This record gives sequence, C-alpha cells and structure tokens, in this order.
Amino acid sequence: MAETNAYDLVVIGGGPGGYTAAARAAQLGLKTACVEKHPRLGGVCLNVGCIPSKALLDSSEYFHLAKTQLGSHGIKIGEPALDIGRMMARKDQVVKDLTDNVRKLLEAHKVEVIHGEAKLAGRNRVEVSGDPARTLEARNIILAMGSEPASIPAIPFDGKRIVTSTEALRFDSVPRNLGVIGGGYIGLELGSVWLRLGAKVTVIEMLPDIVATMDGQVSRRLLRALKKQGFDFRLDTKVTGARADGRSVKVEVEAEDKADTLTFDRLLVCVGRRPLTLGLGLESAGIESDPKTGFIRVDASLRTNVPNIYAIGDLAPGPMLAHKASAEGIAAAQIIAGKFGEVNYDAIPAIVYTAPEVASVGLTEEQAKERGIPYRTGVYPFTGNARAKCFGDTEGFVKLIAHQKTDRVLGAHIIGPRAAEMIAEAVLAVEFGASLEDIAGTVHGHPTFAEALMEAAGAGRR
Repeated sequence: MAETNAYDLVVIGGGPGGYTAAARAAQLGLKTACVEKHPRLGGVCLNVGCIPSKALLDSSEYFHLAKTQLGSHGIKIGEPALDIGRMMARKDQVVKDLTDNVRKLLEAHKVEVIHGEAKLAGRNRVEVSGDPARTLEARNIILAMGSEPASIPAIPFDGKRIVTSTEALRFDSVPRNLGVIGGGYIGLELGSVWLRLGAKVTVIEMLPDIVATMDGQVSRRLLRALKKQGFDFRLDTKVTGARADGRSVKVEVEAEDKADTLTFDRLLVCVGRRPLTLGLGLESAGIESDPKTGFIRVDASLRTNVPNIYAIGDLAPGPMLAHKASAEGIAAAQIIAGKFGEVNYDAIPAIVYTAPEVASVGLTEEQAKERGIPYRTGVYPFTGNARAKCFGDTEGFVKLIAHQKTDRVLGAHIIGPRAAEMIAEAVLAVEFGASLEDIAGTVHGHPTFAEALMEAAGAGRR
C-alpha cells in the first residue's frame, strides 16, 4: 500500500529550477518535498549539461594553450600529452561535488528529497514509484522536469557512433573525425572540446548562420574565428539520413540540390531540446500544453491553466537556460507563498562558451530593425583594450544597442575574452533601464576587460 503524505508544495524535478524553487519555498515556511527520478540531484545542467561541458571546455583549453601559446609568454615545456581518463575523472568529480552541494542545500532548508518516478494523479496528488510507493498530497505543485535532446527521425541514436550531447561528454578517446549536426551553442561548445583535443570537426547546419538567435554581426565574427581554429562548416545543408557502418558513420546531406555522403568516426546530433513531459500524467490534472512545441502553457505568474500547478524551466516557453529556470523557480515559490515574484525575460543573458566566448542580453540589431525601434549602436574592439592585449587575446568586440531618443540600453552583445563574466554588467544595465551615458560615465578599473563596455557606450554617444 502506498504511503500518503501532505505538503504545502511538491516540486517534481531536482534541476536548477526545481531545487531552487524548493529551497526558496522552504525558506518562506512552506512544507516542501522535491521529487527526483535520478540518484543525484542537479538535473541535466549539473549532471550531463552545463557543468560537465564547462569542465571539459576548461580542461581542453588548458591543453590547447599548452600546445600553442605558452611559448609566446616565454614558458618552455615539452610536448603536452593527453590523459583523457584523468580529464574525465576530474569532470566527474566536479559534477559530484556540485550535486552533493545541492543535496546539502535542500537538507539544510528541511526540504524532503524523494527519489522515484513522479506522476500526477489529479490536481493535488502526486504518485511516486519506489519501495514503498508513495502518494503525496500537495496544496501546490511545481513541474520542473527539464528537457531531453531532440532527435531527427531519419537518424536514430545508438549511443556509440550516433550520439547525443550526453554521450559526447564521456568519449573514452578522441574521435579522428567528428561530425556535428546543428550549429547551436551545444554543438559548438562540444565541437570545441574535441577540436582542441585533436579531432577534425565538421558542423552541418541547415540555416545560413550559426547560433541563429544571436546578433548577426556577432554570429559572423564567431563563424570567422571558429573557421580559423580549424572547424569545417557546412551551412545551408540538410541532413537526409545517417547510418552507423562498423567503426564509422555515413551521413547523407543535401546542399544547393546536390547530394553528398560524409564519413565520420562519430556523429553528434545537437538539433535542440524538447520538454520532458512524457509519462507525467498532465491529462489527469487537465493541464494544457502546446501540441507543436510541447511547452506547457503558463501565465505571467508561471501558473498553468490549473491554478495550483506551476511549470518552470524547460517546460515553460522561452530559452532553455539553467539561470532562466532558477529565476522562474524563485518567482513561482514566492508567488505560492503569497509574495511578489516575476521574471524579466528581457534581461536574461545567453552565453556560448566557445573561444572566443559570446554573451548577449536584450535585443539584437536585427530585432530592433524588425520592431521599427529607432536605435543607435556603439562598438568597441578588444584590439584597443589594454587588458586583452596583456592577456594575449584581442579577438572580438563589445556592441551596445540603445534607443535613439532615450539613450536607454536595449541590448548588449560581446564576443571576446571573458564575455561570460562581462555580460553581468550589461544585464544589470538592462534590468535597471540604464543609458549609454550611465555606462560611459561609470569609472571602470584599469586595465580590465570591462573597460570595453565603457568604451562601447562612449562610442554609441558620439
């Protein structure tokens, strides 16, 4: 017989959105449970996404720098050797440490963590598989199960030769020839890892640009930089099929009405992600979702059409980003506790951890044009930045977009060293409605990369 327990809030999913929501709800005095089907908390981000990929990006960058750039700094070493087993072990330890920290966080806030498959059984009930099975009575429910890699019907995954990003994070050897379907941030980041470690990497993208959602000027600069590093790009190219053949993968493509067959050791398919709602029992609670996208429909308060059930993160419309999920988790928890909560979707940064890094917030120049907004831009190259010169990396620029009449910052786009860290200042500017004059008139430390933001703001005001 299933054990029954009652809670103010049950959160289904222990990823960045779920565990953040659970911790905040508990802080606000709600009796809270967090249900996670996997043995470790942290969701996709900590276990098979953001964190392990960044650990490998950092390790592979050190390897690349040791091979190509230390000599220019007067540092002499022998030929670097790769120990991929140790690199993977370090990545796994980083993941373990951070997921352990999440568990400690929830335990410290008296959140009950329940492991098992969760399924809605009405509007106030959650059934959890396990031994024993449990039925949770909940005044409120937050759905935060995250997402899974999208697939291409003509290209079935086999987990060995044709893989998702999950398998690409644990290759036991460097592919000689890696194919990547999809020119978005996941494909470019994982492609960068294996390129630096010695693979030949070919990116196949059906659109004419990479990372199509970013500012066009930045996208073009990133494409140029990655080509210089050795990436091979097949843009405007459609994949019509793929099959694993022994130790290789044959990929059939079409471009300009011409067919071709490409051969790779491994094929990484990165064509986006889809909300993970299969088996959740949405129909039992009467929850509506978009049949085309799979997103659960929510209002400005993140409520579904069932008032006591909320959906956040990759289940709700918007960018599939861990920090967006966390912000929504906090907002939903505060609303449930009777407090104010909202997310400003105009001030959510997006980051691509390639080299150079790319980071952006707010409107692109193309979006400003489409909306008929009068605007002006300020651009400043890292070639003029003293810190970048000392660092030995002057690739890229800062681009700010502001309203022509009010001078208010509408968007910021950075490609270059430390872009992931620099974007925080621009996010704050958008959040507070700052102007170019505000940024240009703020004293920045010298020499710093962030001075490029100040210079770009000044350039936009001339």
